[in-house]
Amino acid sequence: MKKGWEIKRLGDVCRVVGGGTPPKNNPAYYAGDIPWATVRDMRSEVITETEFRITKDAVKQSSTNVIPKDNVVIATRVGLGKVCLLAQDTAINQDLRGILPIDSSVLLVRFLFWWFKSITDTITAAGKGATVQGVTLPFIKSLPIPLPPLPEKKRIVGILDEAFEGIAVAEANAEKNLQNTRELFESHLNAVFEEAWQQSDKVTLSDLATDITDGDHQPPPKALSGVPFITIGNIVKATRRIDFTDTFMVPDDYYNTLRPYKKPKLGDVLYTVTGSYGIPVMITEDVRFCFQRHIALVRPKPDIHSSWLYFLLLSPQVFRQAHEGATGTAQKTVSLRLLRNIVVPKVPLRQQKKASLKLETLAAETHRLESLYQQKLDALDALKKSFLHQAFSGGL
Repeated sequence: MKKGWEIKRLGDVCRVVGGGTPPKNNPAYYAGDIPWATVRDMRSEVITETEFRITKDAVKQSSTNVIPKDNVVIATRVGLGKVCLLAQDTAINQDLRGILPIDSSVLLVRFLFWWFKSITDTITAAGKGATVQGVTLPFIKSLPIPLPPLPEKKRIVGILDEAFEGIAVAEANAEKNLQNTRELFESHLNAVFEEAWQQSDKVTLSDLATDITDGDHQPPPKALSGVPFITIGNIVKATRRIDFTDTFMVPDDYYNTLRPYKKPKLGDVLYTVTGSYGIPVMITEDVRFCFQRHIALVRPKPDIHSSWLYFLLLSPQVFRQAHEGATGTAQKTVSLRLLRNIVVPKVPLRQQKKASLKLETLAAETHRLESLYQQKLDALDALKKSFLHQAFSGGL
């Protein structure tokens, strides 16, 4: 800490103002012109618009408070750790707190904003609660805030504003490149199967497979060692691969009693059918494991190339049919009957292999570029944290 800097409790230099929710059983309260913010409105660094607007009576008849514009709000429960500035006078709900400097000529709002950005990890780590993590008002008020002299505050804010503006541009470019990379692969995937659908006979998915089944419907016995049991949570949507690092084990005896078509093998394709449905996973290694009923297994016939089947299940044409036929309210489910009857093209094996090779090459290049762009985004995130740490420890 630099000479001349002070450290005070946040509650000594700021008012911490809570919020509330007007009664939802009175629609008239939500027909006003006062912005009312929830964590859903904290999509960017500045809240310019809110999903709901309320009346003056709603403010009077509830515990919400209107926070003056150009002040900081933080999330202390749902969305814990998020911090935003207000572009207009805005009422807040009970998950948010307004942080108002007692003397704004001494404690600059943007200095306060950047400081909260620097302690996001501290706030989230302090969260407590069984279902929703949150922090208390005394905790927020007790946070130690460094207070350099006013000229130093202004200098720090200027450096951070400029640095983060540049980082935001770099992040936007990296994210755009990442999106373009994914769209290029998806476009080619769509084109391959559009052509296949137009030029080939149509059959059902069951005509391409020896088996289409799902995992065990009963809770399996657990063991300290044995065979990994895969749940839908172990399937990584972004990579369409299985994460074996966080699975529980079932005894060998249990695995051995499973029927052969319930035991995944090299060349099979898994397909999620409940919740996050429509994610295919190709089995590329000869590893023993079993799986739950929220995952289906599609075992290709000898004249169906495994990679072709995988890309077919990934295609927008198949996903569209799965989406249109999925049932359920809380969790959508693609039934085995629906999956077996999805209409697909019947393509000769030679053509399958040729198309699959091109898709595999493009998929590998897409994955390589995704990794590069993600590394860049991670590096930019680390740079932001480094700037913030230096700023409030006297290192800038």
